[in-house]
Order: sequence, then C-alpha cells, then structure tokens
Amino acid sequence: MKVQCPTCQKDVEWKPESKYRPFCSERCKLIDLGEWASEGHAIPGRPADEVLMSEDLEQYKH
Repeated sequence: MKVQCPTCQKDVEWKPESKYRPFCSERCKLIDLGEWASEGHAIPGRPADEVLMSEDLEQYKH
C-alpha cells in the first residue's frame, strides 16, 4: 500500500521496513515536528489547560 508523505506529498510504501512512515524521510519527519512545536499545526478546540480549569470550577458549583 502507498500513502503520500504529509510534508512533501511523495509516495511512500506503508510497510514495517519504511523507517519514517508516513513520512518519506527523516527530514520531512523533522519538518512536521517543527510545525507542531511552533504551533504551525494545531488541533481545533479550546486549549487543554482551559478545559481542565473550567471542569475544576464546575465541581465547586455543586
């Protein structure tokens, strides 16, 4: 089975021997990691610390 590298869109074979899957190389893997670290990529929604704090407040309202 082939997938596209999330960074450069190059075809990558999805198999145990593909060391960097789903990425085509260590370079593409590190580029993606850097995007997450710099908050270039993010999962939509409220920040986890904000959610946790609001849940803590709900406990004290009852």
